[in-house]
Amino acid sequence: MNMQEAADRADALLDLTFKAIRPPVQWAHGDTTTGSCDLSRRRVVMTVISEQMRGSFLGVVERAWEKADVRITNVNKNKEFPALYAKTADGFGLRLSIAGEGQAFFEVATPCVEESEVAEPTAEPNGPSYKDVDPIPRPNVRSPFWSADKAP
Repeated sequence: MNMQEAADRADALLDLTFKAIRPPVQWAHGDTTTGSCDLSRRRVVMTVISEQMRGSFLGVVERAWEKADVRITNVNKNKEFPALYAKTADGFGLRLSIAGEGQAFFEVATPCVEESEVAEPTAEPNGPSYKDVDPIPRPNVRSPFWSADKAP
């Protein structure tokens, strides 16, 4: 597997994750970073995930990953800044972390693969792309479900 194929696999893992999140959240691509033989793809959620809904959000993602044969390796149950860590059988590491103002960050890190050029992700964000905006703004989309002050 080369770096582009690994990037495609990382993108597919992110795609299946976001397809499982219902109701959908608005997201934008984060940075792609490359090392000497690996890379990371990122997506940033622009929908506010309220403190009351963070457990449900992580639960939806955890079930989606388990259904895709992704093994959960660690869960940070911090109420304000929870996180979920997982790994695929072929060595891809996945992370979901909730940060300030309820912003969710997804990252897929590849194992070491053959060096190659890497194209930008092809999936279109379902909101503003924030391409060439650094840093990406804090979450600015409210959802009647994910941003709710109490669980429905």
